[in-house]
Amino acid sequence: MIPQANPLSNYLSNQTALDEAIHRVLSAGRYILGEETAAFERQFADYIGVPYAVGVGNGPEALHLALRGLGIGPGHEVITVSHTAVATVAAVEMSGATPVLVDIHPESYTLNVALLEKARSDRTKAVVPVHLYGQPCDLEAVTRFAEKHGLFVIEDCAQSHGALYRGQRTGSWGHAAAFSFYPTKNLGCLGDGGAITTRDPSLYEKLRALRQYGWDENRISQRPGWNTRLDELQAAVLRVKLAHLEESNHRRIQIARSYDELFGRIPELALPSQAPGTTHVYHQYVVRCPEHSMRNRLMAHLSERGIQTAVHYPVPVHLQPAYSHRLPGPRSLPVTEEVCPKILSLPLFPGLTDEQVGRVAKTIASFFSRSV
Repeated sequence: MIPQANPLSNYLSNQTALDEAIHRVLSAGRYILGEETAAFERQFADYIGVPYAVGVGNGPEALHLALRGLGIGPGHEVITVSHTAVATVAAVEMSGATPVLVDIHPESYTLNVALLEKARSDRTKAVVPVHLYGQPCDLEAVTRFAEKHGLFVIEDCAQSHGALYRGQRTGSWGHAAAFSFYPTKNLGCLGDGGAITTRDPSLYEKLRALRQYGWDENRISQRPGWNTRLDELQAAVLRVKLAHLEESNHRRIQIARSYDELFGRIPELALPSQAPGTTHVYHQYVVRCPEHSMRNRLMAHLSERGIQTAVHYPVPVHLQPAYSHRLPGPRSLPVTEEVCPKILSLPLFPGLTDEQVGRVAKTIASFFSRSV
């Protein structure tokens, strides 16, 4: 079986260093908000290119806390996309704000910035661009729009660890950015974890308090807060993996280039695009078939031959039962609704071998009665 994602292979490739890091934490005797977390926060902030990072419990809580820290809550609207993990929209609602969902660009699958003006209202307070699949959104256009209207930009970087836009890492453009360290991410821990990055020192101090009941240094709650902390074990794991992130992203890009070359002879497949001035880090390698039925047949063809695939994401958020007919914004998002039934995420993770890449390509080629 070739898995679609394989966090175990990532552990095994760094097993000695990870086991040593875990043992170090267990022996130290402090398991929440200790030196491992502080060290990871410093190292991750430096990697992203910002002064501050705050470790939290997971990705949605990172986005939720960033919104709260910027004063966004009930009565406010936040513009984002429907073609994303539902976690993005759930986090906006956790803050008390209302998500306003807009359509995506047909090639990048990220937020269509041309639709921002129409989505804005007097209640709009922020835009959350999602760097989906590892492809940066058009951050220059988003920040220009936000500056024009006095809005906050909070990047959803759950899938874009290490991606570049105009030579600058995602997570360093907005007022804040939310990261997830779910095990399958480009930078993943061995459980749940997340972080917020920012350049704003006052926001940083506020976030540090909000993640732990709003406490000050005397454990007095100066404001209402939550309990969402990155634990020491996960921080130690992330410190090991951060040292290898560039190498693992490079391997992801190599695999994507191989797929590009191998699938270039299959015109039925629309391959991932890379926007000019960006570095796509391929959290997912997503192809698009001409028809929903063809996508499903291709998925079954691969599964029958021991190749696992996935769909990210099968139903747009605005069409899911928990959200349909409840949120403001257009009832139909034509590009999103056109894309979702046709996309397929192929196997892609740093431990995928060249032989496995070739097997995936040959199996797909056989479906289309072609050779590679």
